[in-house]
Amino acid sequence: MSYDIYFLSRVEGQSWDEVLEAAEDTAGDDDPIPAELLEAWQRIVPQARGLLGDVDVTEYEQESRDLSHSDTGIDLSVFGDEVSITVPYWHTGDRAATVLGKLFALSALVEKETGLTAYDPQVEMPLAETSPQQAMSIMSGVTTDLRYRYGG
Repeated sequence: MSYDIYFLSRVEGQSWDEVLEAAEDTAGDDDPIPAELLEAWQRIVPQARGLLGDVDVTEYEQESRDLSHSDTGIDLSVFGDEVSITVPYWHTGDRAATVLGKLFALSALVEKETGLTAYDPQVEMPLAETSPQQAMSIMSGVTTDLRYRYGG
């Protein structure tokens, strides 16, 4: 389970539900990454390293790219034209605040470089409208619940 951020393209007048439905309809297609996303990826990786430090980067032909940070669990993925960031529910309290601060910063970077909008499905609104406290409450609450249920 993870705190997820989706990067979506929304046209004037289109609801977020319509955008999400359209994204679901094309999810899992084996299409190559569009050229503009590959170019954005090349700009994102060095900036992500500056933000996160040591990251692992995996590139699979023209279909996918992945950037992962082992300390925080942050994972940025591009699969075809789908872009997302995930963070596992590992963090509570101050650590959650720190990790989510990095998630928000990385999301802003991805938005800037791709022109897509970061969408937070946990609260069903763009990440720019999600308060860090709201995200931290969700992260800490789910992590605490999972630890209670499954130990750890």
